[in-house]
Amino acid sequence: MHLTELTPIPDTSLPLAVFRDHLRQSSGFADAVSDDALLSQYLRAAIALVEGRTGRALLARNFALRLTRWRDGYAQPLTIAPVSAVVSVTLLDASGVETLLAPETYILQADSARPRLIAAGMALPTLPTGGSVVIILTAGFGPAWDDVPADLRQAVLLLAAQYYEARDSGGNPDMDFGVRALLERWRDIRLGGRT
Repeated sequence: MHLTELTPIPDTSLPLAVFRDHLRQSSGFADAVSDDALLSQYLRAAIALVEGRTGRALLARNFALRLTRWRDGYAQPLTIAPVSAVVSVTLLDASGVETLLAPETYILQADSARPRLIAAGMALPTLPTGGSVVIILTAGFGPAWDDVPADLRQAVLLLAAQYYEARDSGGNPDMDFGVRALLERWRDIRLGGRT
């Protein structure tokens, strides 16, 4: 199983102004924009950590999930949430020949914590021997920063501020208790191994 981000978060979706306010940086100075690249870098790092810890995409974008087998023949849990759309499902045989599945053969069960791709009929199609399946999906709470739940937004800002404040000292590898507490309710406990 391999999950790949296909479309990165656009710069325009990053909450730079909110982050500057959080850091209490002054505005109106000529060099205020010069820090934007650095602030964006810290925001992206914080978003990546929050997404990794929670299994949730914060801002909507496309991902590719590649599998070499189905979890079971009827339903396939998706490894990221929330999923708003399945763009395509493509079978690949051992030589790389692609077969696009008709959208009416599967259904997205868009659970906010554990979305699944389920068979529209009796079973998901059989994967070719030595082949795989690639599921292209759109995941995230929405395209805008305000679509992200408030506690996850706050965790990103706190974590990005930690990175910013520790930029000259090499940083602190431990996550602040406040960030861990904000993320705790979003963490899934999975029994029986990862999906």
